[in-house]
Amino acid sequence: MSSTPLSLLVVAADAAVAAACAAAGWAVTRAETAADAPHHDAALVGAPTHQALAELLLQPGLPLAALDSAVVVLAGIADDELEAQLLRLGVEDIVLAGDPAAVLRALHHAVERKAVERSTRMAYATDLATGLPHQAQLVEHMTQLLALREREPAPMVLIVLRVEGYAGAAARLGSEAANILRRKVAVRLRSALRASDVVAAIGPHAFGVLLGRLEAPSDGERVAAKLVRSLQQPFMVAGQGCAVAAAVGLALYPEHGKDAETLLQNASAQAGSVATLGRDGFAARTERGPAAAANDDAS
Repeated sequence: MSSTPLSLLVVAADAAVAAACAAAGWAVTRAETAADAPHHDAALVGAPTHQALAELLLQPGLPLAALDSAVVVLAGIADDELEAQLLRLGVEDIVLAGDPAAVLRALHHAVERKAVERSTRMAYATDLATGLPHQAQLVEHMTQLLALREREPAPMVLIVLRVEGYAGAAARLGSEAANILRRKVAVRLRSALRASDVVAAIGPHAFGVLLGRLEAPSDGERVAAKLVRSLQQPFMVAGQGCAVAAAVGLALYPEHGKDAETLLQNASAQAGSVATLGRDGFAARTERGPAAAANDDAS
């Protein structure tokens, strides 16, 4: 087991509690907000009054902080309704002030739960063929981000790309060629986006792209067009060119939905109702002849 102490971000909590945590071996950092919580194993957020507890629900960074860090709220007063809302935002536990030993236990238990949650999420939320998150992970991430958008309004868009061409590759080159082609499509989509954008495999023939923040709603259509263009260059599989075709659907928040499932349903329905476009405007026209491959290796 590593001897490195667990790191703890303490936000608006009593100095005596922070000192008790440090004495118990935690590497303690004080901060004004929970914005840096993802860089720590846990965050202890103080809410000594009923008003402070309610105001935590309005902190835009709290849901994102709770994605990767074990967030524990140190409350001065109990309120079942507010506590339930905080738990839905991802807070691991709410403990009443007054017993440092109880606070330490809550922190250790929260870190353990977060570690189990993280490993389970990684095990079950990855599409093995592409290495991308799958649909459940995309929905979870969208849900957390939408909670933030309710408090910090900004346009965001979900793009669904329905991709065809795998069957043709399998017929010409064997079944494994379809898997290789799908992985190459995933790599090309990922390389065409910002690091902050999320790409997920949402089925054997579709990908979801979440643009969490846009400067303008029209940016979603621009990015979607860019992604379709990126797939119009052929892919090299087993030394041969393979073309794919893509149909795209967009769902803009909040116009087309305010929850993850509705946005995904609307974008998927649109992608399923339009014709696919391939290289030179044709769907999966591999017989059109050789063309230079882009962002691809020859394997």
